[in-house]
Amino acid sequence: MRIAPFARLSRPIRWIARTVVVLLVLAVVLAGTVTWTVRRSFPQLSGETRLPGLAAAVTVHRDAQGIPQIYADSPADLLKAQGYVHAQDRFWEMDFRRKTTAGRLSELFGASTLDIDKVVRTLGWRRTAEAELPLLRPETRQALEDYAAGVNAWMARHDGFAERSLEYGVLALTNSGYEPEPWTPADSLAWLKAMAWDLRSNMESEIDRALVAARLPAERAAQLYPGYPFDRHQTIVTGTGDEAAQEPKGGRPVGAADALAEASALVDAAPALLGTAGGDFAGIGSNSWVVGGAHTATGKPLLANDPHLGPKMPSIWYQAGLHCRTKSAACPYDVTGYTFAGLPGVVIGHNDKIAWGFTNLGPDVSDLYLERVKGDTVEVAGEWKPIQTRTEQIKVAGGETVELEVRATGHGPIISGVLGDAREAVPGAAARLGEKAEGLEVALRWTALDPGRTADAILLMNRAENFEQFREGAASFEAPSQNLIYADVEGNIGYQAPGKIPVRSEGDGTMPVPGWDGEHEWTGFVPFEKLPSVYNPSEGYIVTANNAVARPSEELFLTSDWSHGYRSQRIVERVKDTIAEGKMTVRTMGEIQMDDHNGLAPLLVPHLLRIGAPNDALKGWDSGQGRDSAGAAYFNAVWRNLLERVFEDELSGAVAPGGNDRWYEVVRHLLDKPEDPFWDDVRTTGTAERRDDMLKAAMADADAELRERLGDDPARWAWGDLHTLDLTHETFGTSGIAPIEWLFNRGPLSTGGGKDTVNATGWDATEGYQVNWVPSMRMVVDLADLDRSEWINLTGASGHAFHRNYDDQAELWAEGRFTPMLSTERAVRQAAENTLTLVP
Repeated sequence: MRIAPFARLSRPIRWIARTVVVLLVLAVVLAGTVTWTVRRSFPQLSGETRLPGLAAAVTVHRDAQGIPQIYADSPADLLKAQGYVHAQDRFWEMDFRRKTTAGRLSELFGASTLDIDKVVRTLGWRRTAEAELPLLRPETRQALEDYAAGVNAWMARHDGFAERSLEYGVLALTNSGYEPEPWTPADSLAWLKAMAWDLRSNMESEIDRALVAARLPAERAAQLYPGYPFDRHQTIVTGTGDEAAQEPKGGRPVGAADALAEASALVDAAPALLGTAGGDFAGIGSNSWVVGGAHTATGKPLLANDPHLGPKMPSIWYQAGLHCRTKSAACPYDVTGYTFAGLPGVVIGHNDKIAWGFTNLGPDVSDLYLERVKGDTVEVAGEWKPIQTRTEQIKVAGGETVELEVRATGHGPIISGVLGDAREAVPGAAARLGEKAEGLEVALRWTALDPGRTADAILLMNRAENFEQFREGAASFEAPSQNLIYADVEGNIGYQAPGKIPVRSEGDGTMPVPGWDGEHEWTGFVPFEKLPSVYNPSEGYIVTANNAVARPSEELFLTSDWSHGYRSQRIVERVKDTIAEGKMTVRTMGEIQMDDHNGLAPLLVPHLLRIGAPNDALKGWDSGQGRDSAGAAYFNAVWRNLLERVFEDELSGAVAPGGNDRWYEVVRHLLDKPEDPFWDDVRTTGTAERRDDMLKAAMADADAELRERLGDDPARWAWGDLHTLDLTHETFGTSGIAPIEWLFNRGPLSTGGGKDTVNATGWDATEGYQVNWVPSMRMVVDLADLDRSEWINLTGASGHAFHRNYDDQAELWAEGRFTPMLSTERAVRQAAENTLTLVP
């Protein structure tokens, strides 16, 4: 006799069991529905499909990582195919980026993103991008049109949310009427404005200096902004100088703290599409270096690059190859490297003749002007002139259109007051604001708000075959200004600093200046011929890691706000040691990229051991910050607690001691002054703390913290258990709805390294130990055999959640491993796992 399921169970148990089964069935059905919906948007990787507008068939080979290598007979077909393939894998990311850079996010997400739109409309990124189009070379404008045609061809074939990506399905829950617009060339150019904003150099430092100067005596304020240590850390171009640190100049603004705090609120609220805004990002940067053939095993150069940006899901970068089947003057592309989804061409990589990499140069290309305003006029050299105004219409999903009046002076947009009361707009801003000072506003002068030709530079470098042609491309790379390193198959290496860098009639840009007196104007820009450049230096190598480009001089001022050279100097030392021991190889270049030595530890640890630590974690520690290191866990906890104890009492609300290498230098100088006022906690009464008091207290704080978080056995502490990386989706990853976040987010990953190690996994000491910026990719190019080059991305090629290439590179990245960076057609064909033919 057949026994019915659950018949032998008691009635309550039978009810629970049936309920569980029903829920499981529903879960299976729901999972199947979600899986079907997700997979519908996965790209076609093999077979054949139409791309209207092609002149001939285009081939797209993809390897195991889903990285496309595109082969075509003409530049038009090649770039149409790149637009199509970008859209296949990353269209949501592209659509989100263009809405962000146009100040139109509220059309997607409603009033929750209104402040971001107000900021972007005030800055005018999209307006500037539209003004750039007619300035570009005809071939660049055509490339942008061809790329847009490819994107739009994909959009025409994928016109429903299930056909595009999972994100559109989630968006439809709250905004079912949204439809993406056709792609335009200005959509691509506006992304360059976002890139320039995120790499804008010293704007926050300029505000912070002014706020600190309003709180502390000038001499003590200057202690918090030490100059670059030219006597200890090498520059990029001229080698180690004999000069001591060069201290920034600057004035002392009076009565401007409230307006500057409002400007700071705007800066904090602006979008960070590269993930580098807000928090302690003053030390963010990148590593790149090139070693000439005299020092390599092959006799040809090796070039390494790892730009440091905020972690995103998917990664900021998209790997690809663009190849003319027959390279010629009519079809000059044979380039492989890292691209931005939404932009034609390759940003960093190599072609068949040359290779190049970037780090942020960080010149001072923005100034804050304090403006005297009366009604709708602004004072200019003793006269009152009309303020420029325009009205922006911001559409809001589910709400009424919002009108924004944008005001500007001759210096640029007025950025104070855009968000109304900054105390409400940005958490923590209240501590910076006092009573509003009538008649003072802050205007921003910034080179990237001038229409430029950076899009020309990208395609010119893609086509370059020698250093002179490369420099021709670099001359158009106006914003953001980058350190460009170079190598070629003939054995040459080089460096070029490009960018539109202002010349000032007065001051050095380190502090906000009066806008009404006419004495602090920009009088022009540094000619490209006068910007630093080097070709085949006698040392046989070039290292750039956001360190000072050259020694101070009266003839050329770039900035006072360099990174302080701890990463660059460590790379120099590792390169020299490797050369002394033998020859450099692709493998040793990659090993240097993963170096995790803490440059402050050799100075600070002896003081800690002298005083006596409450545990043995620092005894025998080699200053390395591997994932399993107990010493690194404890040292970084001490560092975090020390910064809080020493600086929180006097700097709260003015500047955040995030712990980058600028703070290394601050504390380095304080260690020699055991009774400096900064050691004293002004909140305690009846006692004046000294250096050793604070060091001892910080060690006790750190010991208690780690015992609570990691257990009572210091030998089992591990830096990677604190220093974790969450790969968070740029839009829905912080929705606050756990099931939606689960769909898109990945991690956490345990990481080694630290904020100013070569393996630069950054963290903010004011927030915790979690990783907030990373080597966003790593690349080593072998100019002797380009197919021996190696690369890795932070996440994967695909932007589609649950696709096998969504995060398949993440664990490899965390472990310091690489995949082959193939570029010759034979190697690409051999490695291809899928081949798609695009036909007219």
